[in-house]
Order: sequence, then structure tokens, then C-alpha cells
Amino acid sequence: MKILVDEMYEGYDDKLKEKGFTNVESVKKLINSGMKLTSDFSVLNYARDNNMVLVTADVENIKGCIENNMPCVAVSKTIVLETIVQ
Repeated sequence: MKILVDEMYEGYDDKLKEKGFTNVESVKKLINSGMKLTSDFSVLNYARDNNMVLVTADVENIKGCIENNMPCVAVSKTIVLETIVQ
């Protein structure tokens, strides 16, 4: 499974790699490498074109995934906080 971590969760790609996930990319790192992924539309297209699961809390991206039948992990700040505290 390939995973794309949305911009608001920068650094989670590294945490996933530490846990053994090898096919993980970060929107922020892709942007820093020169890719044009500054719009939700571009992020969704990149995830779709590369058969990736998008990890995001962005409501518009979540809606886009649902509308386009794309795999998505909707993460809330509460879930992230609970995970960190555990």
C-alpha cells in the first residue's frame, strides 16, 4: 500500500517509515522537491495517479476522495492527540 501524507501532517511520513511502512510520501516534501501540489485538486490527482491512500484532515480532500471513490484515511486532531498521549 502506498501512502500520501497531506501537508498538515508533515513528519508523519517519517514516523510511518520508522514503523516499517516503505511506500510513504509527504505532500510537503514533494512540493519542496519542485512538484506542483499546492491545490487540493492536484493532491487528489497525484494520489489517484499513483494508487495511493491519502492521509488527511482536510475536509475538502476527504469529500474529494469520497466523491471519486478514492481510498482515504480521515484523521482528526483529536485522534492524533490521543495517539500521541498513549
